[in-house]
Amino acid sequence: MSAHRPARAALLLLTAAAALSALSVLSGCADAGKLESAGPTPTAIGPTRLWPERQPASIPPLDYGEGETETVRGIKVPGDDVREVKPVDVVRAEQAAHPDALSGPDGMYEETVRQLRDCDTKPKSCPVLKAYHRDLTGDGSAELIIGVSMPEGQLSVRCYLAEKGRLTRIMGTSDAVIGVSLAGRDLIIRAPSNLPGYEYRTAWSWDDHQHAMLPTHDEILRVDKESGETLPSHSHTTTPTATTPTATTPPATTTPGGRP
Repeated sequence: MSAHRPARAALLLLTAAAALSALSVLSGCADAGKLESAGPTPTAIGPTRLWPERQPASIPPLDYGEGETETVRGIKVPGDDVREVKPVDVVRAEQAAHPDALSGPDGMYEETVRQLRDCDTKPKSCPVLKAYHRDLTGDGSAELIIGVSMPEGQLSVRCYLAEKGRLTRIMGTSDAVIGVSLAGRDLIIRAPSNLPGYEYRTAWSWDDHQHAMLPTHDEILRVDKESGETLPSHSHTTTPTATTPTATTPPATTTPGGRP
């Protein structure tokens, strides 16, 4: 039983007692006022399952790459401190392990691969963006967040965890991206939508059971074109079906005996 239930039950008893007391006062004072409507009472609406006899699907419709982890070959992490790792070396090691990948978190354009090779001599054109170090798992240690910029507004976002001197990728996705942000330990990726004035937002969060970052929240939002701020969406209201009476009391008058 919830710890809040006893307190809630006591509150209901006090409310009922107060209501009985108010009714006794009203019955004793014939001219104390009449009952008037306090307006509509919201109707409770709960989820209703449709087609309950239908057999549920067991195969996911899309492959987000969620739950996929991989140890980065050839990368050592001294003291399990991801700050000791060079982001360019990490991306190069992954590209070498998946040279033919054309899609998914390891997929790269040929132009991006060429730029990656020249990062040492042409740093301004290097596709590996500034790395960030944040605690994404809640264990008190920082994880490594890497972004790889690609043509046509594409961005590969990858997160890594250091364990026993090795580097493990715990999240990887590639998409057309408007922006990336951190909210607490959630990594939020904004992507354009085909609907004008809307955008997709996906929050990736650490899942201890899966030992990986998962896309725990995916939504489409209406946003301001210039500021990018979220705008309120249209909502529907329900027609009230019941009203609750309440008492309105005029200024009290007393008799010489002191009673109404």
